[in-house]
Amino acid sequence: MNLALWVLGVLLSGYLIGCLHGSYVAQRLSGVNVKEQGIKNAGASNATIVLGKKYGALVAFIDIGKGILAIGLLRLILGSTALSFEVQWILLFLMGASVVIGHNYPFWMDFDGGKGTASVIGVMLVLDWRIGLAGLLLLIVISLVTDYLLIGVLFLYITFFILAVWVTNSTLPLVITSALFLLALWKHRENIQRLKIGTEPRVSSVFKKKKAVSTQ
Repeated sequence: MNLALWVLGVLLSGYLIGCLHGSYVAQRLSGVNVKEQGIKNAGASNATIVLGKKYGALVAFIDIGKGILAIGLLRLILGSTALSFEVQWILLFLMGASVVIGHNYPFWMDFDGGKGTASVIGVMLVLDWRIGLAGLLLLIVISLVTDYLLIGVLFLYITFFILAVWVTNSTLPLVITSALFLLALWKHRENIQRLKIGTEPRVSSVFKKKKAVSTQ
């Protein structure tokens, strides 16, 4: 198989895997479409805001899992090929980017999905579990310290860029991670605007809200 077919296959399969949404499973179980409530986003954070921590965890598990699945399968396939080390890493990063794009722009949601954070975590954990785990912990710690998930997400993408520098000397993975960071800024533009004017939901407010509901 020539390189062009490899690239095409990776882009298509990654996109289709990315289109598998945890929010749809949450909707089927709860009867609530999270895209129509809260901050109107098909991601784990909004599922937590609208439906609570259990549904948020379910959505995150599925969306992280598809990143793990896509990169894990490709690594197994590439292990039996004669492709060079650098080419394999490029294909892995292309797969990761395709999963994120599929999550953000699924064809069956009129190309309006989530923001890709959970899928990035899954991709990073398989590309290099040590840096992936560090990025996840950094996301959690920064989000809790600042009380804003958005700031933790930005640090996650910085870690993703560091991962690209760490694992390969090729420039294309750096371009891919930089492009995904810019895409994340675009997808979070409303969050950034809300953060500027002080209306962005705080991490602590989500837990307080659910605690108050459970005691009523």
